[in-house]
Amino acid sequence: MKREMIVLSVAVVCAACYGADGWGPEKDKEQVHMGRKLEVFKHGVKEAWGYAAPQRDTFFVLHPKQPRANAPLYVVLHSAGHDVTSCLECTTTPGNHDIYHAPEDFFALYLDCRANKGDWWWGIEKYKGTEVGPTEKRVMDTVKWVIAQYGIDSNRVYLCGNSMGGSGTLGIGMRHGDVFAAIKANVPAHVEHVSSRLYFPPQTVPAGVTLPDPPIAIDYSAQNDSWSVDHDAFAAAMNERKYALLLYWGLFGHANNTENILKVNDLVNSFDWLNVRKNEAYPVFTDASTNDPLPWPKHLDDTKSGQINAFFRWKTLCDAPEKVELSLFLTSPAELKTTFTIPSEATANVSLRRLQSLRVTPGETVRWTFGGAKGEAKADDKGCVTVPQLKITVQPATLTVSQAK
Repeated sequence: MKREMIVLSVAVVCAACYGADGWGPEKDKEQVHMGRKLEVFKHGVKEAWGYAAPQRDTFFVLHPKQPRANAPLYVVLHSAGHDVTSCLECTTTPGNHDIYHAPEDFFALYLDCRANKGDWWWGIEKYKGTEVGPTEKRVMDTVKWVIAQYGIDSNRVYLCGNSMGGSGTLGIGMRHGDVFAAIKANVPAHVEHVSSRLYFPPQTVPAGVTLPDPPIAIDYSAQNDSWSVDHDAFAAAMNERKYALLLYWGLFGHANNTENILKVNDLVNSFDWLNVRKNEAYPVFTDASTNDPLPWPKHLDDTKSGQINAFFRWKTLCDAPEKVELSLFLTSPAELKTTFTIPSEATANVSLRRLQSLRVTPGETVRWTFGGAKGEAKADDKGCVTVPQLKITVQPATLTVSQAK
């Protein structure tokens, strides 16, 4: 009787969360995929999503190869040439859309948008504009359902995609830093989605709209890929907004095979994005002296590979109510084998994001120290603190920011 009451209580809670407007994933089947448990779910729509007509959608949940508690989650958005089934099928072949291949110790969520013509992850064909559309609402509700259903470590949820899925990764992921720790976009097919969702110029963020600190974004695009157009405006807006971006480029076209991409730019996998945690403060590096000149928009025939912010590393040491401390340094040749010349020092503005305990109000003046340097900085109108032109080397130095008292 007690067990029946528990089951009934769970059912009531699930109905309250997902069933009130007719939405609730139903398991269609369960099978084994490359030695890992795979569950296939189907579901209808929530009225709150705003779809014009009823539809049925499918998503896959791939389990870790070895069962584990509090596992991280790897969320995949497929390209326009795939659906959820063909996307997962790619993972049976090494080198076939490597971004789709989830780590063996992660849960993975594979979503679908092919079934609904015009969705394209952001609904650009049917739901134009800056605000969240039905597709994004569906994606985020599904992600949150999986996090709750499988006891996912909510501080280690990651979003990635290829081509159209790369565009969706930027557009959906950057607006949901409250969910995703980091995101990675493989040759995103245009940046209009993310530019729209973040109100990048010529737009401005409307009064009353609050954008949570975004995830750290990794983007690798090719100057000989027509889908990469406007990356100059995107990089400039990310820099101006003080959002964390690691950008890599080279003549690898609209590629999806990591081995081939690495032959052109071997930095693409150099940053450990799958160990970024949502509950840790991180630095944003802008206007860095070590950034390479972008090939967009006027030098698309440039054969050089390049990077933005590829060599910066950090470790969060302390995030307390009275201060935050981060160790900042450059990667070294001993730690990173690359064809690029690793600098011994760099200057950059350093902004602080995702502060967990230290509270800084808009316009507040704070104190900072970095090695032998010190000074004061004023938070911007969103409360973001930027310390200007720090000299960062391969030797770690501690940046301390505290309230001025």
